[in-house]
Amino acid sequence: MATTQSSTARFIALLAVGAASLALAGCSLLPGGNGGTDTGDTTTSDEGDDVFSIEVGDCLNDADVSDEVSSVPIVDCAEAHDSEAYFAQDLPDGDFPGDDAIVTSAEEICAPEFTTFVGVADADSAYTYSYYYPTEASWGAGDREILCVAYSDDLSQITGSVKGLNS
Repeated sequence: MATTQSSTARFIALLAVGAASLALAGCSLLPGGNGGTDTGDTTTSDEGDDVFSIEVGDCLNDADVSDEVSSVPIVDCAEAHDSEAYFAQDLPDGDFPGDDAIVTSAEEICAPEFTTFVGVADADSAYTYSYYYPTEASWGAGDREILCVAYSDDLSQITGSVKGLNS
C-alpha cells in the first residue's frame, strides 16, 4: 500500500510539473529579413500581454525581447512602438519538425508577406521583419503559429503603421 501511495504521489508531482511546463511555454523570436539583433535575453516576467494574444495589426514594444518569450507589451499603433504584427499562419499539425525546419518555414512565410504588407521587399526597405514561432514545448501544447512582425532597420521606434509605406 505504501508503494502505491508513493507511486501515486510521484505521478501527481510529475503531472503537476508537466502542466506547469506547458503553462509557461512560450514562443521564440528570431531576427529575420536583412537585419535584426538577438540579445540572448529571455523574457520570463509577467509584464506585458500574453504572447499568444498577439494578433495581426497589433503593435508591440518588443525591442528587448529575444529567445523564448511568454509576454510582450502590446501598444496602440498611434504610440511609438518597436514592431507591428503583419501576418500569421499556422504550420501543419504533426510531430515537432525541429527548430531549423520551423525557421525555414517562417522565412518562406514572412518574406513575401512583408513585401505585400509594406509594398517593397525588405532588402529595398527601411524596415525589415522577424517572427515569433513555436518552441518544442509550445508545439506540444498545440502552438503552430508563425507570427511575422515588421520593424525599423535602425531599430528606432515607429509611430503609426508601416503598411503600404513603400520604403
